[in-house]
Amino acid sequence: MDWFDSWALSLATFVPIIGIAVLAFVPSAREQMIKTVALLTTLATAAVGVGILARFDYGSKSVLQFDVNHEWIKAIGSRYHMGVDGISIPLLALSMLISILCVVYSWDHFPEPHNPKAFLILLLVLEVGMNGTFVSQDLILFFVFFELVLLPMYFMIGVWGGPNRQYASIKFFLFTLFGSALMILGFLALFFKAGHTFDIPTLIQHASAIPKSTQLWIFGGLFMGFAIKVPMFPFHTWLPDAHTEAPTVGSVILAAVLLKLGTYGFIRIAIPILPQAAISWAPWIGGLAVIGIIYGALGCLAQKDMKRLIAFSSVAHMGFVMLGIATLTSFGINAAVFGMVAHGLITGMLFFCAGSIQERFHTRELSRLGGLLVQAPKLGWILGFCAMASLGLPGLAGFWGEFPAILSAYQPAAGLSESLFRFYMVVAAVGTVFAAGYLLWMYQRTAFGTPKDEFAKEHIHDVHGPEWLAWAPLLALIFLLGVYPRFVFGVTDEAVQHVTAAFHAVGG
Repeated sequence: MDWFDSWALSLATFVPIIGIAVLAFVPSAREQMIKTVALLTTLATAAVGVGILARFDYGSKSVLQFDVNHEWIKAIGSRYHMGVDGISIPLLALSMLISILCVVYSWDHFPEPHNPKAFLILLLVLEVGMNGTFVSQDLILFFVFFELVLLPMYFMIGVWGGPNRQYASIKFFLFTLFGSALMILGFLALFFKAGHTFDIPTLIQHASAIPKSTQLWIFGGLFMGFAIKVPMFPFHTWLPDAHTEAPTVGSVILAAVLLKLGTYGFIRIAIPILPQAAISWAPWIGGLAVIGIIYGALGCLAQKDMKRLIAFSSVAHMGFVMLGIATLTSFGINAAVFGMVAHGLITGMLFFCAGSIQERFHTRELSRLGGLLVQAPKLGWILGFCAMASLGLPGLAGFWGEFPAILSAYQPAAGLSESLFRFYMVVAAVGTVFAAGYLLWMYQRTAFGTPKDEFAKEHIHDVHGPEWLAWAPLLALIFLLGVYPRFVFGVTDEAVQHVTAAFHAVGG
């Protein structure tokens, strides 16, 4: 199977393009064929992913596997370099899974204007960008895939979104484009200061060659690009608007995978290549992270729209991820990677629920909802399960994203202030109480009590076929990872220790 090892990551990235090419020639009137082609494309991509998981050497998780390294753009020294390790493989699997489930959910949930062909083509373009970002080992290749997701999401929000879709889509586009402009400047600075290469593993080896003062400025550019994508406070303002206006599938992909591109960029690029700057920037990153935790929670308590509430909860939950990263310890970064996966599963599921509630009641306004457990009990119980997972209930995946991230702040990496990070730990712990408050408040408003008069006599259908197929894997994984978190921690730990080795050298 040597041929598979050589082609696996290219197939995992570019198989969706084959589906896009086929869809381009399918007449728009053949809706069933369009949906079938899109589903088979995502399944074929996932089949490659299953092959990668099966042949992945779990005894060498810190070493790049399925490594492909060919000359690409000779004039600028950029190479077609792809590889996966224990950090990237859970996120690649998450991207493939979410893509399948979004196609399944869309089967009878296409938003207006009804155009399945264009909608599913954009979804497949998104999968190319997401998968490619997680396997890229060259800065220019990473940048191409990182930016590729921008345009399809812009159109997904701008064409199929809510009443304020144009404002939300332009705001999303401009924010992320501004961050990307600073990020590419950082990449160019790395190229000129670290041996005229864009190769990420080579740049990590040459980290010590860059003076600390230069590292600080380069890290600042990368920070802006990744922090806007996360998004961190105060760069988060595009997110609630984008989520509120996006169609359900757009919100799911945005929450489950696209936000992770920013946090992944910190772990894969900024921190290992610029370890001295990371130590200087870490207290500021940690501070913004805990502000985001509290601000996001308070923002949730002020919301009247269910999707907007879930969007603000993402700001809070990604704050826990960034706090884990800011500790610069293997314990903290392991917690961050787990938090990325858990947030993808749980918040993606919450947006699925919000979309189905809107489809049934034609509103997301919390004051108009109520009695979901009476009219659609299965949907009500699923929403309750996801709310409990999101607030970090032990035994569900959300707990292992939040609790270790908070605990990691007790003892940050050498060179960081223990007292400051312990203060961050206390603030983050308070944030979990707020999280319980806003999630239980949302659940009480939507699920308990009796249906409002305007919906009391309506027949509200409960969870049906495509929804069960789309949601069952997410619900199972939320429970499975909560009971046995080693499924993720066992894969990530060795690779994370490889990333944090630079800090032992700098700090020690």
